[in-house]
Amino acid sequence: MNEDMIEGGCLCGAVRYRASGTPYDVTHCHCGICRKASGAPFVSWASFRVAHFCFTSGEPARFAASLQATRTFCRHCGTPLTFQLHEKPEEIDVTICSLDDPERVVPQDHTWTRSQLSWIALADELPRYETIRVKQ
Repeated sequence: MNEDMIEGGCLCGAVRYRASGTPYDVTHCHCGICRKASGAPFVSWASFRVAHFCFTSGEPARFAASLQATRTFCRHCGTPLTFQLHEKPEEIDVTICSLDDPERVVPQDHTWTRSQLSWIALADELPRYETIRVKQ
């Protein structure tokens, strides 16, 4: 992924966003909160600097997913869009599959695998972390 602009949005098109810069901390998250918020067995995320991210049309709904974070989604179609930890206000996580071209961003690992559903069989060779990613 290079420094090109990347765009995305919700299923119905009511909310659109744009990000620039190289995404980082690209992961498949298996935590229970991501599963419940998405209705999926895990969610793939890419982080961007808040300074390089903006909503370009529409206004997403926001909700406190926990005491530590806020999530956004489209109030019309329900598409999950972003996740932001209060302790890291300089970054925002974007759902990879809400990108116009999700093939451009390739996950680098699996996080929160101790919460992984027993019927998910991971066949890739990506690193796995029981909880948060351990930075080297």
